[in-house]
Amino acid sequence: MIKNKNILQTAKETILIEAEAIKSLADLVNDDFEKAVMCIYKSEGRVIVTGIGKSANIASKIVATMNSTGTPAVFMHAADAIHGDLGNIQKNDVVICISKSGNTPEIKVLLPLIKNYGNKIIAITGNEQSFLGENADFTLSSFVEKEACPNNLAPTTSTTAQLVIGDALAICLLNLKDFSSKDFAKYHPGGTLGRKLYLRVKELADNNEVPKVEKGAPVKDVIIEISKKRLGTTAVVENGLILGIITDGDIRRMLENTVDISNLEAKDIMSSNPIIVESDTMAVHALDIMQKNNITQILVTEKGKYSGVVHFHDLLKEGII
Repeated sequence: MIKNKNILQTAKETILIEAEAIKSLADLVNDDFEKAVMCIYKSEGRVIVTGIGKSANIASKIVATMNSTGTPAVFMHAADAIHGDLGNIQKNDVVICISKSGNTPEIKVLLPLIKNYGNKIIAITGNEQSFLGENADFTLSSFVEKEACPNNLAPTTSTTAQLVIGDALAICLLNLKDFSSKDFAKYHPGGTLGRKLYLRVKELADNNEVPKVEKGAPVKDVIIEISKKRLGTTAVVENGLILGIITDGDIRRMLENTVDISNLEAKDIMSSNPIIVESDTMAVHALDIMQKNNITQILVTEKGKYSGVVHFHDLLKEGII
């Protein structure tokens, strides 16, 4: 039976082998890499990424990364390409071919066909002297000394290297395009970043009750309003304008320090000049204000008039935190 320490040792060795291989890639980056990036950047077409076997899996991930960072890309399986999918390649497209050996039968058939179309070809290969390496317009080395597999067979380190080269291409293109976090959010509107950049406090406040009392409301009514609206607070208002705020913490402190509350009104226990945000404020900015002031609720106004409350839990539920 394998001992746990052997499992842990194998895991650590695998990570270190791959880490060392990735580190070595930096020394293999040459002028062809820069030319390949500029070729894609100046192209009026898309990037077609192709490969066979595990390299095809990596190609698919590179396509996803490029698409999400502003470089239109399409995955094309090398085997399918020579059985009809070659029609995916359009006039101005740049083709990236991925192959560890650079000598697979599918690549040898596919490459001349692509060259006949006149498309530029970028190779990502572990063998620069291979058929792929020597026939591509630009060759990017993904050479690794050995696989993490103890038999040096299963694609592990080599596919990680291919992935890193793809990431490097995508990030270089991202920088050339001045692709910002706002641009990123356009492609990830449902993700956390998208919500951070698009979500405004109005969208959160509109989902909540609107707790409010007049300044002359008795404390009993204040307690009922806070309890009923379930936000741990209520605004004190007059003619739609916010005069103050009362939280459940204010209620507890009042009960601890006051024997007779029968004559107290909302104005007597409210905190004046509460922190307020306008309804078009970004939710992430409201979160920053709440954290800096160590509060869990913030009042919202629309055109100066009280319109609701945003609670810390609202931001948590939306994944803003």
